[in-house]
Amino acid sequence: MNLPLELFIGLRYTRAKRRNHFISFISLISMLGIALGVMALIVVLSVMNGFEKELRGRILGMVSHITVTSFDNRLDDWKALKDQLISHPSIIGIAPYVEAEAMLSNMSSVSGTIVRGIEPESENGVSEIYRHMTFGQLSDLKSGEYGIILGTGLADSLDVVPGDRVTMVTPQSTASPIGYLPRLRRFLVVGLFEIGVYEYDRSTAIIHVDDASRLFRLDGGVSGLRLKIDNMDDAPFVRGELRDQIGLEYWVSDWTLRHSNYFKAVQTEKTVMFIILSLIIAVAAFNIVSTLVMVVTDKQADIAILRTIGVSPMSIMWIFMIQGTLIGAIGTIFGVGSGVLVASYIDVIIPAMEQFFQTQFLPTGVYPITDLPSDMRQSDVIKISMLSFFVSVLATLYPALSASRTRPAEALSYE
Repeated sequence: MNLPLELFIGLRYTRAKRRNHFISFISLISMLGIALGVMALIVVLSVMNGFEKELRGRILGMVSHITVTSFDNRLDDWKALKDQLISHPSIIGIAPYVEAEAMLSNMSSVSGTIVRGIEPESENGVSEIYRHMTFGQLSDLKSGEYGIILGTGLADSLDVVPGDRVTMVTPQSTASPIGYLPRLRRFLVVGLFEIGVYEYDRSTAIIHVDDASRLFRLDGGVSGLRLKIDNMDDAPFVRGELRDQIGLEYWVSDWTLRHSNYFKAVQTEKTVMFIILSLIIAVAAFNIVSTLVMVVTDKQADIAILRTIGVSPMSIMWIFMIQGTLIGAIGTIFGVGSGVLVASYIDVIIPAMEQFFQTQFLPTGVYPITDLPSDMRQSDVIKISMLSFFVSVLATLYPALSASRTRPAEALSYE
C-alpha cells in the first residue's frame, strides 16, 4: 500500500492487539463516550427544536404575524387602512379585531377573560384557530346574535358546554337612576377551541367583531388589524416597511416583539443544554489523552527505533495524532449515525417505551404537548460532528508532542 509512513504506522498501531488490555479497554470507552455524547446532543437538540417549532406554531395560531393599531387602541378608518396595507407584496391576509378585558360568569362561576372580536370571513386568513376547534366553527359567530367561542380551559372553569349561556360583564358602565351600573350581556356558547397553550385556552373568548364593537362602544371601529405575511421570519423587516408606509400615527408590532422573552428563553435553554451535553464529549476526550499517554509509554522502544532510522519528531507526532484522531472519528461516526436514527424515529421509540414501562412521560393533564416532537436540522448535525472531531484532534496534541520528544538513547537504555 502506498500510504504515508505516519498514516501506515498510525493505522497499524490502532488495529494491533495490544499486550496491555487495559489500554484497549480505555480506547473502547473513549469511542463509546464520544458516540454517546454526539448521539445525546443530536437527539436533545432535535427534540428541543421540535418543541420550539410546535409551540411557536400553536402560539402563532392565536397571535398574528403583525398587528397594526393606533396609540389609543382604536381604529375608526380601518377599512381604508386595510385597502392601503393589502398592496404590500408580503401581506397575504388582513383581518380586523377588537380586543378588551371582561369578566364571564355562569351561576357561581366567575372568570376574567380576554375578549377578542373577529370577522369570521377573514379570520382564517390570519390565524389557525379554525384548525383547533373542538366543537363548532368560526362561521357560527353571526353579527347581532351574540354567540361566543370559549377556550376549553375557560369553559371548564365556568362549567359550561356548547348551548349554555354565559354573562359578560364589561368595564364600561351605563348610567341609571340608581347610579352607574356595569354593562351586562348574555352570550350563547356556540363553540370551543383548544390551542394547547394554557395562556390562551384558559383566558380567551371569541365573539363577532360587530358585537364586540357595540359592546365596548367603539361605534363601528375596531382595536386594530391583524396581518399575516408569507414568511413569518421576515416580520421585523416587514414591520419597518409598513411603519414607513403608513406613518407614525399608527403603532405597528410583530410577533417577535410580543413574545421575544419566551423565544429568547428557549434559545438560552438550547445553548445551555448544548454546553452541558458537550461535557460528555470532553470527558471522552480525556480518555483519549489517557489512552495515548499509556500507548506512548508502552511504545517507547518502538519510538526510539524509528528515531534511530531517521524518522523525524514531526512524523512521530503525526503517528500518534492519527491514532487518537481515528478513535475520535470512529466514535463521531457511530454517534452521528445513532443520533440521526433515534431523532428520526423518536415518535415511534417513545410510545414503545411508554407501553413497555406502562407509563406516560408527558402526562396529558400536566403538559400541553404529550409527545416528543423532533425537528432534526442539518446545521446542528454538522456543528456537533465538527465539535466532536475538533475535540478529538485537540486531545491528541499533548501525548503526540510527548512522543515526539522521546530521546532514543534514554528509551533504549532499559531494553
